[in-house]
Amino acid sequence: MRWFKKAADTFGGLVFLCLFLTFLVQITARFGFNKPLPWSDELAVILYLWAILWAAAFMVPEREQVVFDLLWNSASVGTRRVMRIVGNLMIGGLALVAIPASWDYVHFMARESSPVLDISFQWVFLPFVLLLVALVLRSAFGIWQAIKGQGLEAQGLPT
Repeated sequence: MRWFKKAADTFGGLVFLCLFLTFLVQITARFGFNKPLPWSDELAVILYLWAILWAAAFMVPEREQVVFDLLWNSASVGTRRVMRIVGNLMIGGLALVAIPASWDYVHFMARESSPVLDISFQWVFLPFVLLLVALVLRSAFGIWQAIKGQGLEAQGLPT
């Protein structure tokens, strides 16, 4: 599992680096040479989409997600277990239900491509399906941890 996390972080970092370099090229061409490059705008949007969805799916750990922990911290361990199971069932269940339709849409978009770079929209929107799969797996793991009694401590409080 460690090698996967390292590979995911490396890939996400490379996507962000490419986004940053594309942004620098875009700024230099537009403001330095007064010659805007259409491909840089399109590539920046595609890379931004990939960077955000990839990071949400594989890079940001659950403990660093935004949470509303006021209720969590005031609940007993048993109530936290139920809250964690129900929350993961909702998130994972909705993601699981959304995967087939999302994949159908992404697959359908293979017939269209971006106007300037001619990149198939299937590749542009693929990280959304990866995010849904990651949510299902992360939710299943969260349910398993809650059943085992792990990860039920108070959030945001010094230990």
